[in-house]
Amino acid sequence: MPDTLPDRAAPPAQATLPAPHLGLTWRPLTTDDVDLVLALIERCEAVDQPVLRTARAQVEEVLGRPGTGMKADSLGGLDSSGELRAAAFVHAPLGDETHARVFISASVDPSWRERGIGRALLTWQDDRARQVLATLDPSLPGRIAAYVDEDLEDRRRLYAAAGFSPKRTFREMRLRLTEPPVAVDVPEGYEIRQWSPEIDDAVREAHNEAFRDHWGSQPVAESTWAASHRSLESAWSVVAVHLETGDVAGYALTARHEHQWQALGHTEGYTELLGVLRPHRGSGVARALLSAVLTALYRDGIEVAALDVDMENPSGAHRFYERMGYEPQGARILYTIEV
Repeated sequence: MPDTLPDRAAPPAQATLPAPHLGLTWRPLTTDDVDLVLALIERCEAVDQPVLRTARAQVEEVLGRPGTGMKADSLGGLDSSGELRAAAFVHAPLGDETHARVFISASVDPSWRERGIGRALLTWQDDRARQVLATLDPSLPGRIAAYVDEDLEDRRRLYAAAGFSPKRTFREMRLRLTEPPVAVDVPEGYEIRQWSPEIDDAVREAHNEAFRDHWGSQPVAESTWAASHRSLESAWSVVAVHLETGDVAGYALTARHEHQWQALGHTEGYTELLGVLRPHRGSGVARALLSAVLTALYRDGIEVAALDVDMENPSGAHRFYERMGYEPQGARILYTIEV
């Protein structure tokens, strides 16, 4: 059995481009294509009604790679009028220590579906992902991964037919802020402080440590961290500090995704990251952090608090959120090929 990642990845010499009979002209996408890509994604999301909507800043960040510190590639299919009808992306985060990961995503215009374009894009992505894996740490296990909304059955069948398996389910949870949140005492020996840019790198390092024992988590590089938190709302983000040491004990970082509010039908604060370092778990820090977030959201007139959770998390995190009043909603499933 091959014992290095390049051997197991078995990359092709060239990634297979979609065939001409599909009716599109194919080329890499660049930062000049932001408007085209965003328009395509919005047409897709209007039909698919995904759990998470895409913001312009996210498209800019994706097309800006590898300036964000990621190995990346893209492919766009344009019709005879120059309209973008399909797009595929492949990227590998920097800093992976225990798994070499490559993530893929794609969009096909609803009016161009059922023609084999999705299958052709996935073939190209699989080829390209294997090429990228072959350039990463040869001693690591590899993973090609894609997130799929649980109710997009056709997409799930597509991935299954290509050899992907459902690995993990990440469920959205929401709490309607119809009344003031119940006050929660901060545990003795800790202080809840507002997040600020001055302590952001300490929070990043704390996050990397806190999530070291979480399934699928890898250290987040500084450049990647900054790019992924452009929507962070400092007024809704808090940090728990251990008073004796002055160290970050936990954090709750909440974003303002205003681009989603119209589709959702309400205003919302989305807690993207909530973590407590191992020495401080079981002390009530997580409850105090989340309570502080809920209080801030209610104060600012936000209607709903939201987050997502790994349903297979052995700590039973989803039960903690349920006790805090959150209710389960839609989910995204992580499909993978383990290499």
